[in-house]
Amino acid sequence: MSNLNLLMSKIESLLFVIGEDGLTIKQLSILLEADEGEIKLALEQMMKDYEEQDNRGIKLKELAGTFQLITKPQHAELIQKLVENPPSQSLSQASLEVLAIVAYKQPITRVEIDDLRGVKSERALHTLNARGLIHEVGRAEGTGRAILYGTSKEFLNYFGLNDLSELPTLPEEGMEELDDQPDLFMSKFQEAFQEPGTE
Repeated sequence: MSNLNLLMSKIESLLFVIGEDGLTIKQLSILLEADEGEIKLALEQMMKDYEEQDNRGIKLKELAGTFQLITKPQHAELIQKLVENPPSQSLSQASLEVLAIVAYKQPITRVEIDDLRGVKSERALHTLNARGLIHEVGRAEGTGRAILYGTSKEFLNYFGLNDLSELPTLPEEGMEELDDQPDLFMSKFQEAFQEPGTE
């Protein structure tokens, strides 16, 4: 891969990640530790390539000195269809476990969730946060001021609840099992409170 192609590849990755905020030539130059002239040349070549290649669904646009990747106008109707009818994505077993623990034990830290499950929960928490089902509700006291997680309004909408008081009532031993036997607790939780569309 030539130096120019490698530079274009890196720029494309950065612009994809930054999304609609875009990046300026100066910002790209700092991030890539490259000369601004090289960045400008790479951006010009990328614009040309995107325009000339019919098999690409995106293009590079400059707006007020900021560069961003956007979808091609001819695909607007298709994208609108996706926005209006997003494919349903069910939660993984791990995400459901973490969501159940947060729902019943909130506010709760990641370390406390990890202790209850016996495995790390960072990825599941990230997924749930990205889906808007949980969010930060505060910080724990003490060293590190760990994030406290709680369920969100989207969580209520997702499961068709008006408020948390409508969560399925678990037997007293169920709450004890949440601390002592997470797997047994999860089976009770899932019996009473299945994710929409799983029945």
